Amino acid sequence: MTDANSNLSGNQRRKMKSASRLYAVQALFQMEHSAQTIDKVTAEFMNYRFGETYDGAEMIDGDISHFKMLVEVAVEKQVEIDKLTDRALVARWPLGRIDPTLRALFRAAGVEILGSDTPPRVAITEYVDVARAFFDDGDEPKFVNAVLDHMAKTAKPDAF
Repeated sequence: MTDANSNLSGNQRRKMKSASRLYAVQALFQMEHSAQTIDKVTAEFMNYRFGETYDGAEMIDGDISHFKMLVEVAVEKQVEIDKLTDRALVARWPLGRIDPTLRALFRAAGVEILGSDTPPRVAITEYVDVARAFFDDGDEPKFVNAVLDHMAKTAKPDAF
């Protein structure tokens, strides 16, 4: 488990930030499906998931501060983020009807689209990559791209 460290290269810090996005989606999914508290889930990820080995592959450490910010703000602003997401979805597909992994992804991405220093285009690209990690053979990454593009253009139209 490594926090942002000045000894790391810029590329390594970017990889850690990207990993923290994936971990945040997993944590938000876990919280929704297990009714675990934010404190319990974030502690589990920081203590047992960051940098662990799964199926022979070592997971990269995440940027702890970015991970915690994503999860905390997603929970704090869930209603606002969900409303923005609902407006981006087709009327017949309300947020409650979509895959729970995508719901978690939209909540984490919504944090960065609504209020972080991350440029919206960067956030979209990063979360489309997260979608590919979960749905590498499906159309979900294209769906995520379209929804996040709509969310970003609604929330920050001057960025386009």
